[in-house]
Amino acid sequence: MAGGLREELQRYLQELGIQPVCVEHPEVFTVEEMMPHVQHLEGAHSKNLFLKDKKKKSLWLVTVLHDRQVNLNDLAKKLNVGSGNLRFADEAAMLEKLKVGQGCATPLALFCDKGDVKFVLDAAFLEGGHKRLYFHPMTNSATMGLTPDEFTTFLKKTGHDPVVIQFDD
Repeated sequence: MAGGLREELQRYLQELGIQPVCVEHPEVFTVEEMMPHVQHLEGAHSKNLFLKDKKKKSLWLVTVLHDRQVNLNDLAKKLNVGSGNLRFADEAAMLEKLKVGQGCATPLALFCDKGDVKFVLDAAFLEGGHKRLYFHPMTNSATMGLTPDEFTTFLKKTGHDPVVIQFDD
């Protein structure tokens, strides 16, 4: 299943004129497992959280730098959803909306979403002067790198205007 979606993603990126770099590696389920395979790649590596707002039932994909610690209560305040309201969404919701399972959360899966998922991006991805931004391409056995401009183009074309948040303050 993931293989077909990865090919779909690659076709979609090609249609947008995006030529990503891609590195194959063993299947990984955490950032810690991933980093030894990708640390040679120059740029910003990501950690992705798929969350839900328990009050409004809205879904959020949050992409931060790989080494960033995220406090869900602080994030809830920044997003104005109320402290204590953000929880990890279940895998069924992620499979339904993004077509990926646990360990494969990625903003590149937003091309599968029909506008139900809100996207939160760590400002450091766009403001850090990074050559490339790295994400899983619908599978956790590879890492794909796009330039910041390519990533911004991708988000616009999928209809996901990111909520850009400063995590350093």
